[in-house]
Amino acid sequence: MAQRSSLLLLVGLLMVASVKADTVLSAPLNVTIRDLEGNSAVVTWEILEGDPVIGFSVTQQKRDVRMLRLIQEVNTTTRSCVLWDLDEDTEYIVHVQSLSVEGSSPPSEALVFRTPRESEKMASKSPDENSMEGFDQTAQLRAGELIIIVVVLVMWAGVIVLFCRQYDIIKDNEPNNNKDKAKNSSECSTPEHPQGGLLRSNV
Repeated sequence: MAQRSSLLLLVGLLMVASVKADTVLSAPLNVTIRDLEGNSAVVTWEILEGDPVIGFSVTQQKRDVRMLRLIQEVNTTTRSCVLWDLDEDTEYIVHVQSLSVEGSSPPSEALVFRTPRESEKMASKSPDENSMEGFDQTAQLRAGELIIIVVVLVMWAGVIVLFCRQYDIIKDNEPNNNKDKAKNSSECSTPEHPQGGLLRSNV
């Protein structure tokens, strides 16, 4: 009986251990950098199918500097993260970990990258790309100027129309005012009498 109970206990421990082993997360795979700028970059990665991932944790560190930046997101299925406020022409080391309810995965393999200088990035662009950017900016400026000109013309047209209407109203009322003035002046004036026109009674 004692041997049987000890055997059952051993089987139970093995089952618990196997469940815990199944819930251990794998480290993220294929960690890469894209959209690399002088002061920003995007880290992307992949995870194994079936891992109960609920978020991620990204650590960012300058090479030869101990200070770390930790970025954590939970309740998300995102497989990328934006690194911001980077320094130009600087090497960075990035690790990514998957997060689950049970804990976190081992860190991914270290990813080392260097941010470019803005001058280098501009020089690396082809003349066609630079000319297209200049054309886009010029087109945006011209479109903005055209919109402003159209708005100003519409406002001036409205002012002119309003002025013409007011002028027509004033002009239409002007003859009536003259007639009324003439009529009022004729009614208020005293009639003229010839000399000696007043009758006097003989006493």
